[in-house]
Formats: sequence, structure tokens, C-alpha cells
Amino acid sequence: MAHNKLTIDAKGIHYKELNEMIENALNEGYKEIDLVNVNGQRYIGDGLTFPDRKLNIYGTPGNDMAAFMNGLTIEVFANGQDGIGNTMNAGKIIVHGSAGDIIGYGMRGGEIFIKGDVGYRVGIHMKEYQDKIPVLVVGGKAGDFLGEYMAGGRIIVLGLTLKDGEPITGLYCGTGMHGGVMYLRGELQPYQLGKEVKVVDMEEEDYKFIDKYVTEFVKLFGYSKEYIMSKPFYKLIPYNKRPYGKLYAY
Repeated sequence: MAHNKLTIDAKGIHYKELNEMIENALNEGYKEIDLVNVNGQRYIGDGLTFPDRKLNIYGTPGNDMAAFMNGLTIEVFANGQDGIGNTMNAGKIIVHGSAGDIIGYGMRGGEIFIKGDVGYRVGIHMKEYQDKIPVLVVGGKAGDFLGEYMAGGRIIVLGLTLKDGEPITGLYCGTGMHGGVMYLRGELQPYQLGKEVKVVDMEEEDYKFIDKYVTEFVKLFGYSKEYIMSKPFYKLIPYNKRPYGKLYAY
């Protein structure tokens, strides 16, 4: 029997018990779950496969939310912590605040939208296979090592929170990158880039791709699409597919 919506009060509940409650409710057929009073509980949504279901999180979830997730929509009406979308395969994550480090680590599919800023090593080891192309959209700025060892997927950083003269990302951007594409709505200085990446001209297909995800970002968070698209984007790609090939013997 399919149920419509359930509210779970997470106040004072250990993360293991809370995650069992969530999975049990989804297995019982609830289509949407409101989690209220969330305060640092870890591993919410990890490994779940419910592509037509949704979790609404009111409060700040703990580390590794949606790790190994195979299909679910999670919307966080606050900030997120570290490791969101760690090695996720499918699904959609929406965060109405900022988020911590290693967002989208090893991400293999799905979409992540962060309204605010993110920390260090975001999007590292992202990868893609056939039609599974993960996408990570950041509304604010990113810390050091953005896209480190990136092997596939797409990262869009919009820089909407930047103050005058503030860089859109930190140092070592794209270090070890050997696949995928990054789009940054703001300039980068050469010293910020890893030696494996280069800035290239945007093409028509790039603008179509960005337009699609900016449209979705605006729908979720309420910015002006015209304002976002009025500033130029810079495209970063790797120099080659195997930057460390010579380090290994055959």
C-alpha cells in the first residue's frame, strides 16, 4: 500500500536508529518524508534506491549524506557537512545553504545543487561511464583542490557569493585532472591552476549545457537567470587523459 507523506522527528535520535526509521518508512511505501530537528546525524540516505521518493531535511545533516546513493531526491533546508554525495550513483541533492569538504567525492552519477559555498577537495575523483555523467553545481565559491584527480563529470561554479576581488576557487584547481569539464563563472589566475589543466574557449554545446543547469539552479534557489548568464564562464579541461602514465611500468 502506497502512503503519501510522513514526518519523522530526529531530535535526540542516534543516527543508526534514524536511518533505520527512514529506510523502513520508504519500504512501507511513503513517497515523501520530512525529517525535522536534524542535528548532525550521519549517513542519511546512504545506499538507498528509491528513485521516485524524496527526503526533506530540516536542520543540518552530518557527514556522508547520500553516500553510495542509487536514486532518491534529498533537499536540505540548511547547511550540509562533509562528504555529501560520496560515490553516489544516481539521485538528486539540493542544499539551500553552504556545504563542507569533499562534496561529490568519487561521484559516478546524479546531480548535486549547492546554493552557497563549498570547502576543499570538492568533486575530486568524479567519474563518468557511458550515459551516466554526474553534475555538481555550486552557487558560491570553492576551496583548494577543486576537481582534484577528476576523471569525468561536470562541475559548475557560479561565484554568486563573491566579494570584490575574491577568487572563485582556491589553489591547485584541477590538480591531477584527467577527464571531465569544469565551468567557472569568474576568472582564474594561472597560479591557482594545477599543471594538468588548461582554460579553453567555450563552445555552443557548453552554453547549452550551462543554460540547462542554471535554469534548474534558478528554479530551486530564486536567482535571476539573466544576471547569472550576463557574466562570462571559463572552461577548464585536462591536458591529457593519462597525466601519470609514465610513472607505471608495463
